[in-house]
Amino acid sequence: MHTKTLKVNVTLAREKTHYQIHVGGGLLSEAGGITRQALGSQSRRTAVVSNRRVFDLYGAKLIGSLRSNGFQITSWLMGDGERFKSLGTAEKALQFFSNAGLERTDAVIALGGGVVGDLAGFAAATYLRGIPLIHVPTTVTAQIDSAIGGKTGVNLPHSKNAIGSFHQPKAVIIDVETIETLPRRELVGGWCEAVKNGAISGRKLFEQTVTFLSQKQSIASPQLPGLIKSHCEFKAGIVAGDERESAMRTDKQSRRVLNFGHTIGHALEAVTNYKRFRHGEAVGHGMHVAAEISKSMGLLAASELKLLCDGINLCGPLPPADDLDPNEILRLTQADKKRVSGNVQWVLLEEIGRPRIVADQEIPRRLIRDAVRRGLKSTC
Repeated sequence: MHTKTLKVNVTLAREKTHYQIHVGGGLLSEAGGITRQALGSQSRRTAVVSNRRVFDLYGAKLIGSLRSNGFQITSWLMGDGERFKSLGTAEKALQFFSNAGLERTDAVIALGGGVVGDLAGFAAATYLRGIPLIHVPTTVTAQIDSAIGGKTGVNLPHSKNAIGSFHQPKAVIIDVETIETLPRRELVGGWCEAVKNGAISGRKLFEQTVTFLSQKQSIASPQLPGLIKSHCEFKAGIVAGDERESAMRTDKQSRRVLNFGHTIGHALEAVTNYKRFRHGEAVGHGMHVAAEISKSMGLLAASELKLLCDGINLCGPLPPADDLDPNEILRLTQADKKRVSGNVQWVLLEEIGRPRIVADQEIPRRLIRDAVRRGLKSTC
């Protein structure tokens, strides 16, 4: 399914950098040309970082395109899953880069989902104090979120993305055909992230996303590239306005609003040792909880809560979470890296498209605990 390539420009004034997000069907076969244009003629080698499943599906096509554009290729495969996003795995990747003889003008190409992108990006940011990075995201979550904006990182045992850096890519290449091979749960998680974007951006993106999901359109739908592009434009706009996620900003254009659903989501991943939930599934539960807190505080009308819940339900079934200890979940939220002056910063909703950042000292503890209990068993 070759489609017209859609492009989104990302311009970051503070970092004095600019790159393009390319969206379309069949772009893996064009990845070499896009990479050459982004890196220039001096780049000789590329190290493709992926995992076995994704590499078996798409590695040959990507490498063929890169070779036809004059690149020497090496590849390194990491384990599949959030638990492999660790300092130990990053050290192995860095040693591989060194053994491969990568130089400052060479590049790392992340082929895979958010875990691969975060790990490969972190390794690229730290090797030789930073070498070029190209993202080739293959999941919905990575395509509309994690591959855009330069965040890289690895986890500590009970704190997700606690170690990381900002390292902007030279290009993001989104071949929407890769979505066709995603397992069902990866799709559920990805669409939860899409609903999250819609909930904090405004009615237009929220309705565009919900309409696509409610019509149960095929992944091969000609409307898919446009939907992915819309989400990329939203994320790029937020990033351009708050490049390094200022800790002091609380307005709706703060990059921190992207964490709607993530405070509880990250705690759910940690409390289950990253084995029960896909990231987006945990965020789905986290949105339920954040919306319950918003309603209990009198911020969010019941009708708006229902709109959000209906959108989450359209994504598909989430793994159960109501058997987990709310007190342990809340304890783990205190390890959230978004704390400011010792306070967790909750992203709540006043209505669809109007996020609000609230410090947890402003929310009664019992209200949060009750909202966790209701939210984790909620299907609205």
